[in-house]
Amino acid sequence: MTIHFDDEKEEKELEDLQKTEEEDLVAMLATDKYNIPYINLALLGIENDALRTMEEKEARAEQVAPFKVLGKELHIAVRSPQPDHLTNLKDYFSGKHYIPHFYMASLASLEKAWDRYKEISYAEGSRAGTIDIEGSVLQELGKGIKNIGDIQKKVEEAEKDKIHATSHILEIVFAGAIAIDASDIHFEPEEHTVKLRFRLDGVLQEVTEIAPEVHKYLNSRMKLLAGVKITSQAIAQDGRFSIMMGDDEISVRVSLIPGAYGESIVMRILNPKSIRVKLEDMGIEKKMYELFMEEIKKPNGLILLTGPTGSGKTTTLYAFLQKIYSSEIKIITIEDPVEYHLPGITQTQTEEEKGYTFLNGLRSALRQDPDVIMVGEIRDRETAEIAVESALTGHMVFSTLHTNNAAGVIPRLIDLGVNPKILVSALSLSIAQRLVRKLCNNCKKEKGVTDGEKKIITQVIDEAKSHNKNLNNYGVDISGGIKLFSPVGCDKCNKTGYKGRIGIFEAIQNDESIEKIIPQNPSEREIREVAAKQGILNMKEDGMVKVLTGITDLAEVQSVVDFYEV
Repeated sequence: MTIHFDDEKEEKELEDLQKTEEEDLVAMLATDKYNIPYINLALLGIENDALRTMEEKEARAEQVAPFKVLGKELHIAVRSPQPDHLTNLKDYFSGKHYIPHFYMASLASLEKAWDRYKEISYAEGSRAGTIDIEGSVLQELGKGIKNIGDIQKKVEEAEKDKIHATSHILEIVFAGAIAIDASDIHFEPEEHTVKLRFRLDGVLQEVTEIAPEVHKYLNSRMKLLAGVKITSQAIAQDGRFSIMMGDDEISVRVSLIPGAYGESIVMRILNPKSIRVKLEDMGIEKKMYELFMEEIKKPNGLILLTGPTGSGKTTTLYAFLQKIYSSEIKIITIEDPVEYHLPGITQTQTEEEKGYTFLNGLRSALRQDPDVIMVGEIRDRETAEIAVESALTGHMVFSTLHTNNAAGVIPRLIDLGVNPKILVSALSLSIAQRLVRKLCNNCKKEKGVTDGEKKIITQVIDEAKSHNKNLNNYGVDISGGIKLFSPVGCDKCNKTGYKGRIGIFEAIQNDESIEKIIPQNPSEREIREVAAKQGILNMKEDGMVKVLTGITDLAEVQSVVDFYEV
């Protein structure tokens, strides 16, 4: 049935009646069902200082409105006062050192409060509900942190400060992670405690334990920083934020997943300092380095890096781009995410939800008249085909591929649907890499050689000789016997015995011998046999060189390289 209004007055009267009925219903539910006070914000003044305790987007998402603050007493209107929702909100505001008092309000009432956010200036609003992570504060804190032990002591001291514990602990955690070059921060709730661990040189190290009641507030602060839903604890969430350290912008990617005893939080620290590594400092042996430089400077071709997650592929790609950068060429990257901003290079980031994938990014990049394109990863047939075609039409293309070794690149591309006859002309170089920890030069010591170790070493050396590769040319001298070193542990290496990481590489050049077998859809073993005659070290041999020259130990190389692979 359609209702016709004689004039605007009747229409307004009906709207007013509906609003009144809604307010009456909310008032009844507040008293009879939820047992909390009812509030009508249309009849009250809304305090800007109260609104500033929570950002507008978060207030709308959670359907709440802080409307009055007196000292630490904060009065908050909520639309749905479910017990779990109120508990989460209480934790959130308590983490900001407020004592929350809740009231039930209608949606129309809340919207009146939300409209007031427009009155708050951007400068004021940007501070609402956020925590300032000051780079200068972290730098100052970092001066007194040399190892994990220092972080543990500072966290324990900070926990005694009941008023500022949350902020101070968070600053110590970030300052410590940056000072000792940790790549990840892990908060792991257990039944009676929360473990704090850092990933150092690829390996998790326990830092300290934090009381669950302290972690509850830290959790809210970290969520606020990351821009995720603060009161949601039953869903996985991802966010990010940045910290300015001098001229460097450190990006932090945050991942939260629900667990049995609370949310597990992992923060990946994308420090430009750790990615800004020169190609010559990566542990690439001289002949291979010269090959890399020769290939990356060509006007066109396809260079692919392989290796598992965390093996340093992105760092190597960035090093390539920095080596060839010139104001005379245009370089475009498609990354996920952009980990480090390179001056003079057009960098783009994939956004799956908006349809900007590696494939679409590559198609768009080609319309920008680039000389060099870097694609973060080749995952599907279309991306592989366009990358190959781009290499054939005057572009230099860098990318990564998921295979176990350099010999797996060609079979993988063919498996993705790339025409082998086209691949012959497009592919320039296949590279595989791994990362191993370097022995701490301050505390490493010489150790005895077991029969098992001697057997592996002899086998690798003999295989290299059978392919006319003499490891003596790479600084290996075992004429006086085999010398191996083992980790000890000292203050300079956080008692681990290792300090920093170095790459282990292998490469296969797409020379005439490889081109001949590509159309036959060769297996990895067939490619390895042909490539062995190129005289370039494979990963087993490169790893062994680094073991026998005291850079790392055999256990580290064995953790990433299969010495028994045929």
